[in-house]
Amino acid sequence: MREYLVTPGEMQAYDSYTIQQIGIPAPVLMERAALALRDEVRLLFPGPAGDGRGRGGAGAPGRLPDGPGRALIAAGGGNNGADGLALARLLSQDGWQVEAVLPGPPEKRTPEWIRQERILEHYPVSVRPAAQFLADRERRNPSGEGDRDGYALIVDALFGVGLSRPVEGEYARMIEALNRMGGFKLAVDIPSGVEGERGAVLGTAFRADLTVTFAFAKRGLFIFPGAEFAGQVRVKDIGIGPESFQGAEPQMFTLRGPVEEYLPRRRRDGNKGTFGKVLLAAGFEQMPGAAVLAARAAYCAGAGMVRVLCPGENRGVLQAAVPEALWGDPGEVRRALEWADAAAVGPGLGTSEDAWEVLKGLLEARIPLVVDADAVNLLAARGWPESAQRKGRALVMTPHVGELSRLSGVPVPEIKADPVSVARRMAKENDCVMVCKDARTLICRGEGPMCLNLAGNSGMATAGSGDVLTGLTAGLLAQGMEAFEAACAGVYLHALAGDLAAERLSEYAVTAGALVRCAARLLETPGEREGERP
Repeated sequence: MREYLVTPGEMQAYDSYTIQQIGIPAPVLMERAALALRDEVRLLFPGPAGDGRGRGGAGAPGRLPDGPGRALIAAGGGNNGADGLALARLLSQDGWQVEAVLPGPPEKRTPEWIRQERILEHYPVSVRPAAQFLADRERRNPSGEGDRDGYALIVDALFGVGLSRPVEGEYARMIEALNRMGGFKLAVDIPSGVEGERGAVLGTAFRADLTVTFAFAKRGLFIFPGAEFAGQVRVKDIGIGPESFQGAEPQMFTLRGPVEEYLPRRRRDGNKGTFGKVLLAAGFEQMPGAAVLAARAAYCAGAGMVRVLCPGENRGVLQAAVPEALWGDPGEVRRALEWADAAAVGPGLGTSEDAWEVLKGLLEARIPLVVDADAVNLLAARGWPESAQRKGRALVMTPHVGELSRLSGVPVPEIKADPVSVARRMAKENDCVMVCKDARTLICRGEGPMCLNLAGNSGMATAGSGDVLTGLTAGLLAQGMEAFEAACAGVYLHALAGDLAAERLSEYAVTAGALVRCAARLLETPGEREGERP
Protein backbone atom coordinates (compact mmCIF):
# COMPACT_ATOMS: atom_id res chain seq x y z
CA MET A 1 0.00 0.00 0.00
CA ARG A 2 1.29 3.45 -0.91
CA GLU A 3 0.81 6.25 1.58
CA TYR A 4 0.88 9.84 0.34
CA LEU A 5 3.21 12.48 1.80
CA VAL A 6 1.86 15.91 0.92
CA THR A 7 3.25 19.43 0.82
CA PRO A 8 1.56 22.36 2.55
CA GLY A 9 0.44 23.66 -0.87
CA GLU A 10 -1.11 20.32 -1.80
CA MET A 11 -2.87 20.07 1.57
CA GLN A 12 -4.24 23.59 1.29
CA ALA A 13 -5.69 22.77 -2.14
CA TYR A 14 -7.33 19.57 -0.88
CA ASP A 15 -8.73 21.36 2.16
CA SER A 16 -10.18 24.19 0.06
CA TYR A 17 -11.71 21.83 -2.50
CA THR A 18 -13.34 19.75 0.23
CA ILE A 19 -14.92 22.83 1.78
CA GLN A 20 -15.82 24.85 -1.32
CA GLN A 21 -16.60 22.21 -3.93
CA ILE A 22 -17.54 19.05 -2.08
CA GLY A 23 -19.39 21.09 0.52
CA ILE A 24 -18.17 19.80 3.89
CA PRO A 25 -18.16 22.91 6.11
CA ALA A 26 -14.92 24.00 7.76
CA PRO A 27 -16.40 23.73 11.29
CA VAL A 28 -17.26 20.09 10.61
CA LEU A 29 -13.68 19.32 9.55
CA MET A 30 -12.39 21.17 12.60
CA GLU A 31 -14.65 19.24 14.95
CA ARG A 32 -13.51 15.96 13.41
CA ALA A 33 -9.89 17.02 13.93
CA ALA A 34 -10.55 17.89 17.56
CA LEU A 35 -12.35 14.58 18.14
CA ALA A 36 -9.41 12.70 16.60
CA LEU A 37 -7.06 14.51 18.98
CA ARG A 38 -9.34 13.79 21.95
CA ASP A 39 -9.41 10.08 21.03
CA GLU A 40 -5.60 9.98 20.99
CA VAL A 41 -5.47 11.65 24.41
CA ARG A 42 -7.87 9.03 25.75
CA LEU A 43 -5.54 6.30 24.46
CA LEU A 44 -2.57 7.99 26.12
CA PHE A 45 -4.37 8.46 29.45
CA PRO A 46 -6.74 5.51 29.76
CA GLY A 47 -7.46 5.88 33.50
CA PRO A 48 -10.69 7.36 34.90
CA ALA A 49 -11.43 10.64 33.16
CA GLY A 50 -9.25 13.44 34.43
CA ASP A 51 -7.67 11.56 37.37
CA GLY A 52 -4.17 12.16 36.03
CA ARG A 53 -3.04 8.56 36.48
CA GLY A 54 -3.12 7.42 32.86
CA ARG A 55 -0.05 6.02 31.20
CA GLY A 56 0.92 6.86 27.66
CA GLY A 57 3.04 5.17 25.03
CA ALA A 58 6.70 5.80 24.19
CA GLY A 59 7.83 9.06 25.74
CA ALA A 60 4.83 9.29 28.11
CA PRO A 61 5.53 10.56 31.62
CA GLY A 62 4.69 7.33 33.50
CA ARG A 63 2.83 7.95 36.79
CA LEU A 64 1.43 11.45 36.71
CA PRO A 65 0.66 13.68 39.72
CA ASP A 66 -2.31 12.70 41.89
CA GLY A 67 -5.48 14.75 41.56
CA PRO A 68 -7.25 16.10 38.46
CA GLY A 69 -5.25 15.89 35.23
CA ARG A 70 -3.91 19.22 34.07
CA ALA A 71 -3.55 20.07 30.39
CA LEU A 72 -1.93 23.11 28.82
CA ILE A 73 -2.89 24.05 25.26
CA ALA A 74 -0.89 26.72 23.41
CA ALA A 75 -3.19 27.99 20.66
CA GLY A 76 -1.96 30.35 17.95
CA GLY A 77 -4.29 32.65 16.07
CA GLY A 78 -4.79 30.49 12.96
CA ASN A 79 -6.91 27.44 12.26
CA ASN A 80 -4.32 25.21 13.90
CA GLY A 81 -4.93 27.17 17.07
CA ALA A 82 -8.68 26.84 16.53
CA ASP A 83 -8.20 23.05 16.51
CA GLY A 84 -6.46 23.45 19.85
CA LEU A 85 -9.34 25.46 21.31
CA ALA A 86 -11.83 22.83 20.17
CA LEU A 87 -9.68 20.18 21.85
CA ALA A 88 -9.60 22.26 25.04
CA ARG A 89 -13.40 22.14 25.13
CA LEU A 90 -13.52 18.37 24.60
CA LEU A 91 -10.86 17.69 27.24
CA SER A 92 -12.73 19.81 29.77
CA GLN A 93 -15.77 17.62 29.15
CA ASP A 94 -13.59 14.59 29.92
CA GLY A 95 -12.73 16.04 33.32
CA TRP A 96 -9.35 17.60 32.54
CA GLN A 97 -8.28 20.88 34.14
CA VAL A 98 -7.49 22.77 30.94
CA GLU A 99 -5.57 25.98 30.51
CA ALA A 100 -5.41 27.67 27.10
CA VAL A 101 -2.57 30.10 26.45
CA LEU A 102 -3.01 32.53 23.55
CA PRO A 103 -0.03 34.28 21.91
CA GLY A 104 -0.14 36.82 19.11
CA PRO A 105 -2.24 39.89 18.36
CA PRO A 106 -6.05 39.42 18.49
CA GLU A 107 -6.56 41.25 15.18
CA LYS A 108 -4.78 38.46 13.27
CA ARG A 109 -7.00 35.64 14.48
CA THR A 110 -9.02 33.78 11.86
CA PRO A 111 -12.85 33.59 11.78
CA GLU A 112 -12.75 29.90 12.73
CA TRP A 113 -10.50 30.73 15.70
CA ILE A 114 -12.94 33.41 16.87
CA ARG A 115 -15.82 30.94 16.51
CA GLN A 116 -14.05 28.36 18.67
CA GLU A 117 -13.15 30.96 21.31
CA ARG A 118 -16.82 32.02 21.62
CA ILE A 119 -17.87 28.40 22.03
CA LEU A 120 -15.16 27.88 24.65
CA GLU A 121 -16.60 30.65 26.82
CA HIS A 122 -19.33 28.22 27.92
CA TYR A 123 -16.87 25.62 29.24
CA PRO A 124 -14.62 25.52 32.32
CA VAL A 125 -11.37 26.31 30.53
CA SER A 126 -8.92 28.85 31.90
CA VAL A 127 -7.79 31.28 29.15
CA ARG A 128 -5.00 33.83 29.38
CA PRO A 129 -2.59 35.69 27.09
CA ALA A 130 0.83 34.18 26.44
CA ALA A 131 2.58 37.33 27.67
CA GLN A 132 1.02 36.91 31.11
CA PHE A 133 1.73 33.17 31.16
CA LEU A 134 5.40 33.67 30.25
CA ALA A 135 5.86 36.52 32.72
CA ASP A 136 4.44 34.41 35.56
CA ARG A 137 6.74 31.52 34.72
CA GLU A 138 9.84 33.70 34.47
CA ARG A 139 9.02 35.31 37.80
CA ARG A 140 8.58 31.92 39.53
CA ASN A 141 11.55 30.19 37.89
CA PRO A 142 13.96 32.58 36.11
CA SER A 143 16.41 29.82 35.12
CA GLY A 144 13.76 27.52 33.63
CA GLU A 145 15.55 24.53 35.17
CA GLY A 146 13.38 21.66 36.41
CA ASP A 147 10.36 23.35 34.85
CA ARG A 148 7.45 20.90 35.29
CA ASP A 149 4.44 22.73 36.76
CA GLY A 150 2.42 19.53 37.12
CA TYR A 151 0.93 19.46 33.60
CA ALA A 152 0.22 15.91 32.47
CA LEU A 153 -0.38 16.98 28.88
CA ILE A 154 1.06 19.85 26.83
CA VAL A 155 -0.49 20.54 23.43
CA ASP A 156 1.19 22.58 20.71
CA ALA A 157 -1.37 24.24 18.45
CA LEU A 158 0.62 27.38 17.64
CA PHE A 159 1.35 27.01 13.91
CA GLY A 160 0.11 24.70 11.18
CA VAL A 161 1.78 23.44 8.03
CA GLY A 162 1.70 26.84 6.36
CA LEU A 163 4.56 28.30 8.42
CA SER A 164 7.29 29.57 6.08
CA ARG A 165 9.41 32.05 8.07
CA PRO A 166 11.48 31.82 11.25
CA VAL A 167 9.64 31.78 14.56
CA GLU A 168 10.48 34.88 16.56
CA GLY A 169 9.44 36.96 19.54
CA GLU A 170 6.64 35.78 21.82
CA TYR A 171 6.01 32.66 19.76
CA ALA A 172 9.65 31.58 20.02
CA ARG A 173 9.64 32.19 23.77
CA MET A 174 6.46 30.16 24.05
CA ILE A 175 7.90 27.18 22.16
CA GLU A 176 11.08 27.25 24.23
CA ALA A 177 9.04 27.36 27.44
CA LEU A 178 6.90 24.41 26.31
CA ASN A 179 10.00 22.38 25.49
CA ARG A 180 11.38 22.92 29.00
CA MET A 181 8.19 21.74 30.66
CA GLY A 182 7.42 18.21 31.80
CA GLY A 183 4.42 16.18 30.74
CA PHE A 184 3.53 14.39 27.51
CA LYS A 185 3.90 16.68 24.49
CA LEU A 186 1.36 16.48 21.67
CA ALA A 187 1.64 18.46 18.41
CA VAL A 188 -1.44 19.31 16.38
CA ASP A 189 -0.86 18.49 12.67
CA ILE A 190 2.86 19.43 12.75
CA PRO A 191 5.23 20.64 15.50
CA SER A 192 5.31 24.42 15.45
CA GLY A 193 8.54 25.67 13.87
CA VAL A 194 8.94 22.68 11.51
CA GLU A 195 8.59 23.61 7.83
CA GLY A 196 5.96 21.38 6.26
CA GLU A 197 7.67 20.50 2.97
CA ARG A 198 11.42 20.17 3.60
CA GLY A 199 11.42 19.44 7.33
CA ALA A 200 13.60 22.45 8.15
CA VAL A 201 13.52 23.95 11.63
CA LEU A 202 12.57 27.61 11.30
CA GLY A 203 14.52 29.12 14.18
CA THR A 204 13.11 26.94 16.94
CA ALA A 205 10.58 24.11 17.06
CA PHE A 206 8.32 22.28 19.47
CA ARG A 207 9.72 18.85 20.37
CA ALA A 208 6.76 16.46 20.39
CA ASP A 209 6.35 12.96 21.77
CA LEU A 210 3.43 12.46 19.38
CA THR A 211 2.18 14.37 16.35
CA VAL A 212 -1.41 13.81 15.24
CA THR A 213 -1.73 14.97 11.64
CA PHE A 214 -4.90 15.13 9.58
CA ALA A 215 -6.03 13.63 6.27
CA PHE A 216 -2.57 12.90 4.86
CA ALA A 217 0.95 12.71 6.25
CA LYS A 218 2.97 15.89 5.72
CA ARG A 219 6.43 15.61 4.16
CA GLY A 220 8.15 17.72 6.80
CA LEU A 221 7.22 15.23 9.52
CA PHE A 222 9.50 12.60 7.99
CA ILE A 223 12.46 14.55 6.57
CA PHE A 224 15.28 15.40 8.97
CA PRO A 225 15.66 17.47 11.04
CA GLY A 226 11.87 17.86 11.25
CA ALA A 227 11.47 14.14 11.89
CA GLU A 228 13.47 14.54 15.12
CA PHE A 229 10.82 16.94 16.45
CA ALA A 230 7.70 15.04 15.37
CA GLY A 231 8.06 12.02 17.65
CA GLN A 232 5.60 9.29 16.77
CA VAL A 233 3.28 10.32 13.92
CA ARG A 234 -0.34 9.24 13.54
CA VAL A 235 -2.48 10.19 10.54
CA LYS A 236 -6.20 10.64 11.26
CA ASP A 237 -9.04 10.76 8.76
CA ILE A 238 -11.23 13.85 9.15
CA GLY A 239 -13.14 13.69 5.86
CA ILE A 240 -10.60 14.97 3.32
CA GLY A 241 -9.75 12.19 0.89
CA PRO A 242 -8.60 11.36 -2.65
CA GLU A 243 -11.85 12.89 -3.95
CA SER A 244 -10.14 16.25 -3.48
CA PHE A 245 -7.12 15.44 -5.69
CA GLN A 246 -8.94 16.73 -8.77
CA GLY A 247 -7.21 14.14 -10.94
CA ALA A 248 -3.67 14.98 -9.77
CA GLU A 249 -2.28 12.73 -7.04
CA PRO A 250 0.31 14.04 -4.53
CA GLN A 251 3.85 14.03 -5.86
CA MET A 252 5.38 11.99 -3.04
CA PHE A 253 4.51 8.68 -1.45
CA THR A 254 6.03 6.05 0.80
CA LEU A 255 5.62 2.29 0.80
CA ARG A 256 3.84 0.45 3.60
CA GLY A 257 2.84 -3.15 4.22
CA PRO A 258 4.38 -6.49 3.18
CA VAL A 259 7.26 -6.17 0.72
CA GLU A 260 5.85 -9.02 -1.38
CA GLU A 261 3.25 -6.58 -2.71
CA TYR A 262 5.98 -4.76 -4.63
CA LEU A 263 7.98 -7.68 -6.00
CA PRO A 264 7.55 -9.34 -9.42
CA ARG A 265 5.35 -12.41 -9.58
CA ARG A 266 7.15 -15.72 -9.95
CA ARG A 267 6.19 -17.89 -12.92
CA ARG A 268 5.36 -21.42 -11.85
CA ASP A 269 6.89 -22.74 -15.08
CA GLY A 270 9.96 -20.49 -14.95
CA ASN A 271 13.62 -21.48 -14.95
CA LYS A 272 16.94 -19.83 -14.09
CA GLY A 273 16.95 -18.09 -17.44
CA THR A 274 13.44 -16.67 -17.23
CA PHE A 275 14.10 -15.24 -13.76
CA GLY A 276 16.83 -12.99 -15.09
CA LYS A 277 20.60 -12.91 -15.48
CA VAL A 278 22.56 -10.23 -13.62
CA LEU A 279 26.02 -9.06 -14.71
CA LEU A 280 27.85 -7.51 -11.78
CA ALA A 281 31.11 -5.53 -12.07
CA ALA A 282 32.39 -5.37 -8.53
CA GLY A 283 35.09 -6.47 -6.11
CA PHE A 284 38.20 -4.89 -7.68
CA GLU A 285 41.29 -3.66 -5.82
CA GLN A 286 41.31 -6.32 -3.10
CA MET A 287 37.65 -5.73 -2.22
CA PRO A 288 36.02 -9.07 -3.02
CA GLY A 289 33.57 -8.68 -0.13
CA ALA A 290 31.63 -6.03 -2.03
CA ALA A 291 31.09 -8.46 -4.91
CA VAL A 292 30.07 -11.23 -2.51
CA LEU A 293 27.44 -9.06 -0.82
CA ALA A 294 26.01 -7.71 -4.08
CA ALA A 295 25.86 -11.16 -5.69
CA ARG A 296 24.13 -12.71 -2.70
CA ALA A 297 21.62 -9.85 -2.68
CA ALA A 298 20.85 -10.26 -6.39
CA TYR A 299 20.05 -13.92 -5.81
CA CYS A 300 17.99 -12.99 -2.75
CA ALA A 301 15.88 -10.64 -4.89
CA GLY A 302 15.01 -13.53 -7.19
CA ALA A 303 17.58 -13.41 -10.01
CA GLY A 304 18.12 -16.76 -11.70
CA MET A 305 21.82 -16.31 -12.51
CA VAL A 306 24.59 -13.89 -11.50
CA ARG A 307 27.94 -13.41 -13.23
CA VAL A 308 30.58 -11.31 -11.47
CA LEU A 309 33.30 -9.48 -13.36
CA CYS A 310 36.28 -9.12 -11.03
CA PRO A 311 40.06 -9.63 -11.19
CA GLY A 312 41.29 -13.20 -11.20
CA GLU A 313 42.95 -12.87 -7.77
CA ASN A 314 39.49 -12.41 -6.22
CA ARG A 315 37.86 -15.28 -8.09
CA GLY A 316 38.58 -17.88 -5.40
CA VAL A 317 37.13 -15.76 -2.61
CA LEU A 318 34.02 -15.02 -4.65
CA GLN A 319 33.28 -18.59 -5.66
CA ALA A 320 33.96 -19.94 -2.19
CA ALA A 321 31.53 -17.43 -0.67
CA VAL A 322 28.91 -17.55 -3.47
CA PRO A 323 29.30 -20.89 -5.25
CA GLU A 324 26.16 -20.17 -7.28
CA ALA A 325 27.82 -17.19 -9.00
CA LEU A 326 29.63 -17.35 -12.31
CA TRP A 327 32.96 -15.55 -12.74
CA GLY A 328 33.94 -13.34 -15.65
CA ASP A 329 37.11 -11.61 -16.79
CA PRO A 330 36.69 -7.80 -16.61
CA GLY A 331 38.43 -7.53 -19.98
CA GLU A 332 35.51 -9.34 -21.62
CA VAL A 333 32.74 -7.02 -20.45
CA ARG A 334 31.22 -6.52 -23.92
CA ARG A 335 30.92 -10.26 -24.51
CA ALA A 336 29.39 -10.77 -21.06
CA LEU A 337 26.77 -8.12 -21.83
CA GLU A 338 25.36 -10.33 -24.59
CA TRP A 339 24.45 -12.84 -21.86
CA ALA A 340 22.92 -10.47 -19.30
CA ASP A 341 19.40 -9.12 -18.76
CA ALA A 342 20.56 -6.39 -16.35
CA ALA A 343 23.85 -5.15 -14.94
CA ALA A 344 25.24 -3.34 -11.92
CA VAL A 345 28.56 -1.61 -11.46
CA GLY A 346 30.34 0.10 -8.58
CA PRO A 347 30.61 -1.91 -5.35
CA GLY A 348 34.32 -2.21 -4.58
CA LEU A 349 35.11 -1.11 -8.15
CA GLY A 350 37.82 1.41 -7.34
CA THR A 351 38.76 4.27 -9.64
CA SER A 352 41.61 2.73 -11.66
CA GLU A 353 41.92 2.86 -15.43
CA ASP A 354 40.76 -0.75 -15.63
CA ALA A 355 37.66 0.14 -13.62
CA TRP A 356 36.95 3.05 -15.97
CA GLU A 357 37.18 0.78 -19.02
CA VAL A 358 34.70 -1.67 -17.49
CA LEU A 359 32.33 1.17 -16.62
CA LYS A 360 32.52 2.56 -20.15
CA GLY A 361 31.69 -0.85 -21.58
CA LEU A 362 28.61 -1.16 -19.38
CA LEU A 363 27.48 2.37 -20.19
CA GLU A 364 27.56 1.61 -23.91
CA ALA A 365 25.01 -1.20 -23.55
CA ARG A 366 21.25 -0.73 -23.58
CA ILE A 367 20.30 -3.24 -20.90
CA PRO A 368 19.07 -1.97 -17.48
CA LEU A 369 21.96 -0.78 -15.33
CA VAL A 370 22.55 0.14 -11.68
CA VAL A 371 25.40 2.63 -11.12
CA ASP A 372 26.68 2.78 -7.55
CA ALA A 373 29.59 3.83 -5.35
CA ASP A 374 32.91 4.14 -7.24
CA ALA A 375 31.10 4.11 -10.58
CA VAL A 376 29.32 7.30 -9.47
CA ASN A 377 32.64 8.79 -8.38
CA LEU A 378 34.21 7.97 -11.75
CA LEU A 379 31.37 9.71 -13.57
CA ALA A 380 31.66 12.69 -11.26
CA ALA A 381 35.38 12.96 -12.00
CA ARG A 382 35.43 12.14 -15.72
CA GLY A 383 31.95 12.87 -16.97
CA TRP A 384 29.84 10.68 -19.21
CA PRO A 385 31.72 9.09 -22.12
CA GLU A 386 30.42 10.03 -25.56
CA SER A 387 29.63 6.39 -26.29
CA ALA A 388 27.31 6.05 -23.28
CA GLN A 389 23.69 5.03 -23.87
CA ARG A 390 21.56 7.16 -21.58
CA LYS A 391 18.40 7.88 -23.55
CA GLY A 392 15.88 5.09 -23.72
CA ARG A 393 17.49 2.74 -21.21
CA ALA A 394 16.58 1.78 -17.66
CA LEU A 395 19.28 3.46 -15.57
CA VAL A 396 19.34 3.64 -11.76
CA MET A 397 21.99 5.66 -9.91
CA THR A 398 22.37 5.11 -6.16
CA PRO A 399 24.68 7.77 -4.64
CA HIS A 400 24.82 8.58 -0.96
CA VAL A 401 24.82 12.27 -0.10
CA GLY A 402 28.59 12.67 -0.42
CA GLU A 403 28.63 11.00 -3.84
CA LEU A 404 25.64 13.07 -4.94
CA SER A 405 27.57 16.17 -3.89
CA ARG A 406 30.53 15.17 -6.08
CA LEU A 407 28.22 14.34 -8.97
CA SER A 408 26.17 17.54 -8.75
CA GLY A 409 28.73 20.03 -7.43
CA VAL A 410 26.28 21.00 -4.67
CA PRO A 411 27.70 21.07 -1.11
CA VAL A 412 26.38 18.45 1.27
CA PRO A 413 24.62 20.96 3.60
CA GLU A 414 22.66 22.35 0.66
CA ILE A 415 21.62 18.86 -0.41
CA LYS A 416 20.54 18.09 3.15
CA ALA A 417 18.47 21.28 3.20
CA ASP A 418 16.61 20.45 -0.03
CA PRO A 419 17.32 16.92 -1.27
CA VAL A 420 14.28 16.86 -3.55
CA SER A 421 15.45 19.72 -5.75
CA VAL A 422 18.99 18.38 -6.16
CA ALA A 423 17.92 14.77 -6.75
CA ARG A 424 15.26 15.87 -9.27
CA ARG A 425 17.76 17.95 -11.22
CA MET A 426 20.37 15.21 -11.32
CA ALA A 427 17.80 12.61 -12.35
CA LYS A 428 16.79 14.83 -15.25
CA GLU A 429 20.36 15.67 -16.29
CA ASN A 430 21.41 12.01 -16.22
CA ASP A 431 18.12 10.66 -17.63
CA CYS A 432 17.90 8.16 -14.79
CA VAL A 433 16.15 7.10 -11.63
CA MET A 434 18.04 8.76 -8.80
CA VAL A 435 18.24 6.96 -5.44
CA CYS A 436 19.57 9.55 -3.00
CA LYS A 437 20.67 7.42 -0.03
CA ASP A 438 20.39 9.00 3.40
CA ALA A 439 18.54 8.49 6.68
CA ARG A 440 15.45 9.09 4.54
CA THR A 441 16.28 7.70 1.09
CA LEU A 442 14.59 9.50 -1.80
CA ILE A 443 13.81 7.79 -5.11
CA CYS A 444 12.86 10.05 -8.00
CA ARG A 445 12.92 10.66 -11.74
CA GLY A 446 13.26 13.98 -13.50
CA GLU A 447 9.50 14.42 -13.17
CA GLY A 448 6.53 12.49 -11.83
CA PRO A 449 5.89 10.88 -8.44
CA MET A 450 8.70 10.40 -5.92
CA CYS A 451 9.11 7.83 -3.16
CA LEU A 452 10.51 8.65 0.28
CA ASN A 453 11.55 5.56 2.23
CA LEU A 454 10.56 5.70 5.90
CA ALA A 455 11.67 2.20 6.93
CA GLY A 456 15.17 1.36 8.16
CA ASN A 457 17.35 2.47 11.06
CA SER A 458 20.79 3.74 12.04
CA GLY A 459 22.24 0.23 12.12
CA MET A 460 22.18 0.22 8.32
CA ALA A 461 24.93 2.84 8.25
CA THR A 462 27.52 0.08 8.01
CA ALA A 463 30.12 -0.99 5.47
CA GLY A 464 28.65 -2.98 2.60
CA SER A 465 25.05 -1.86 3.12
CA GLY A 466 25.03 -0.03 -0.23
CA ASP A 467 26.45 -3.10 -1.98
CA VAL A 468 23.43 -5.09 -0.78
CA LEU A 469 21.04 -2.47 -2.13
CA THR A 470 22.79 -2.55 -5.51
CA GLY A 471 22.41 -6.32 -5.74
CA LEU A 472 18.76 -6.25 -4.72
CA THR A 473 17.91 -3.58 -7.29
CA ALA A 474 19.81 -5.33 -10.07
CA GLY A 475 18.07 -8.60 -9.29
CA LEU A 476 14.67 -6.92 -9.63
CA LEU A 477 15.63 -5.20 -12.88
CA ALA A 478 16.77 -8.51 -14.34
CA GLN A 479 13.27 -9.90 -13.76
CA GLY A 480 11.78 -7.20 -15.95
CA MET A 481 10.67 -4.60 -13.42
CA GLU A 482 10.46 -0.99 -14.59
CA ALA A 483 13.41 1.04 -13.25
CA PHE A 484 11.55 3.33 -10.85
CA GLU A 485 9.44 0.50 -9.44
CA ALA A 486 12.52 -1.72 -9.04
CA ALA A 487 14.39 1.05 -7.23
CA CYS A 488 11.47 1.68 -4.84
CA ALA A 489 11.02 -2.03 -4.12
CA GLY A 490 14.77 -2.57 -3.68
CA VAL A 491 15.10 0.28 -1.20
CA TYR A 492 12.04 -0.88 0.73
CA LEU A 493 13.18 -4.51 0.94
CA HIS A 494 16.65 -3.33 2.00
CA ALA A 495 15.19 -1.11 4.73
CA LEU A 496 12.79 -3.73 6.08
CA ALA A 497 15.70 -6.17 6.23
CA GLY A 498 17.56 -3.56 8.26
CA ASP A 499 14.65 -3.27 10.69
CA LEU A 500 14.47 -7.04 11.09
CA ALA A 501 18.23 -7.24 11.65
CA ALA A 502 18.09 -4.46 14.26
CA GLU A 503 15.20 -6.17 16.01
CA ARG A 504 17.20 -9.37 16.34
CA LEU A 505 20.73 -8.01 16.78
CA SER A 506 20.26 -4.35 17.91
CA GLU A 507 21.10 -1.33 15.76
CA TYR A 508 24.68 -1.49 17.05
CA ALA A 509 25.32 -4.95 15.63
CA VAL A 510 23.74 -4.82 12.16
CA THR A 511 26.09 -5.91 9.37
CA ALA A 512 25.68 -6.02 5.60
CA GLY A 513 25.70 -9.81 5.72
CA ALA A 514 22.82 -9.74 8.19
CA LEU A 515 20.90 -7.50 5.77
CA VAL A 516 21.06 -10.17 3.06
CA ARG A 517 19.99 -12.92 5.44
CA CYS A 518 17.14 -10.85 6.84
CA ALA A 519 15.97 -9.87 3.35
CA ALA A 520 15.65 -13.58 2.58
CA ARG A 521 13.77 -14.20 5.82
CA LEU A 522 11.31 -11.39 5.06
CA LEU A 523 10.16 -13.40 2.08
CA GLU A 524 9.45 -16.46 4.22
CA THR A 525 6.12 -16.99 5.94
CA PRO A 526 5.73 -15.53 9.45
CA GLY A 527 5.71 -19.04 10.92
CA GLU A 528 9.01 -19.85 9.25
CA ARG A 529 10.56 -16.61 10.53
CA GLU A 530 9.48 -17.16 14.15
CA GLY A 531 12.46 -17.80 16.40
CA GLU A 532 15.02 -17.46 13.62
CA ARG A 533 18.12 -15.31 14.00
CA PRO A 534 20.16 -13.76 11.17
